[in-house]
Amino acid sequence: MRDVEKMMEDRSRLLGPNITTFYDDPVHFVKGAGVWLWDAEGRKYLDCYNNVPHVGHCNERVVEAIYRQASTLNTHTRYLHDGILDYIERLTATTAPSLDTAILTCTGSEANDIALRMAEAVTGKRGIIATDATYHGNTALVSQLSKSNVPAVGFGLDQFFRFVKAPDSYRAPDVDGTVFAASVAAQIEAFEKEETGFAALVVCPYFLNEGFPDNPDGWLQPVADVVHKAGGLLICDEVQSGFGRTGSQFWAHEKMGVVPDVMTLGKPMANGHPVGGIIAKADIVAAFRKEYRYFNTFGGNPVSCAAAMAVLEEIEEHDLVSNAKLVGDHARVRLAELKAKYEVVGDIRGSGLIFGAEMVLDQKTKEPASAFTDRVINAMRHRGVILSKLGRHKNTLKIRPPMPFSMENADLLFDTLDDVLAQTPVSS
Repeated sequence: MRDVEKMMEDRSRLLGPNITTFYDDPVHFVKGAGVWLWDAEGRKYLDCYNNVPHVGHCNERVVEAIYRQASTLNTHTRYLHDGILDYIERLTATTAPSLDTAILTCTGSEANDIALRMAEAVTGKRGIIATDATYHGNTALVSQLSKSNVPAVGFGLDQFFRFVKAPDSYRAPDVDGTVFAASVAAQIEAFEKEETGFAALVVCPYFLNEGFPDNPDGWLQPVADVVHKAGGLLICDEVQSGFGRTGSQFWAHEKMGVVPDVMTLGKPMANGHPVGGIIAKADIVAAFRKEYRYFNTFGGNPVSCAAAMAVLEEIEEHDLVSNAKLVGDHARVRLAELKAKYEVVGDIRGSGLIFGAEMVLDQKTKEPASAFTDRVINAMRHRGVILSKLGRHKNTLKIRPPMPFSMENADLLFDTLDDVLAQTPVSS
């Protein structure tokens, strides 16, 4: 087995440059189970970050479902198989009645790419609006949605995208969502003055990459009204926020008071097996199918569907949505205690099993403590706790563990974080 230094050399040689890793001292994981990971030296880590293994690393039900189906048959959807029909029927049973039809892909990037093409097929227009501090994937089309990471080349697609300022409940509270709605309305008007026209607004309903601001329930309703009045589609990217993670409803858009026209899914859908998808109104899917001859060899294959079905079964059988709320409420209490204790903790936020704290150098000026946040994350990694950071200033702790995360796990996390905050200097 390669040592870390050799692995880094070989990654650059075999995978090319600019392949990022987490942490100043990259970690080499070799095993996972539940909410735990083990590195090559046998050290155990508490996983407070990874939402891909949604129902836990190496979940037995999912592993068995993959094995059983892979041992029987795996083909594509040009042959008939019950698995995709059974899965989509069960999946759409968790959504609003209007979201009744689906297309399965392999990734969330593909799902968002299709969603944008759906918007064009339905509206006949191409103007897309997104927030200025988010990420929705990496196809040539979808990568244009990430303003902070837009490639230097992009086939001239940037002309079809406009951005609005991401909500920030800490520095610029927008209590009822009307400021955000007005900013979207302004960009719609700008599009409509051009040949491009307005097709869709794309948002993560819980704004996870933007630092998951503490917006109240129902916050998206005003902007949904603006979008629909203009004849556009509301696309909700639930790749990170869905499947019960917020602890209150199964989907974050429900918490935010809207029913999207199109919902996109990805990472946690099959616990790490590469599955993504789009759920939409039947007429929207029909319009897309009419305009695009879309086929995905691996999307919706029997093994993927078996894995995805096992995830839904695991969530239901173990009531993981209720667990997310229970543990998430406890996490907010622990976060509040840390805020009262440490001046560097400027703001706390979260719902269910997505929570964190924004670090600042000064609580009055709210100056971001980005470098300090990075030191905290690296210190936690060396203490055996895995988490990350996000937000416009990369100063918000991103804590997004697998759904079986327990009260005891949370207490271990916060006890360790308390210790690290006490020992980590604010200035380097």
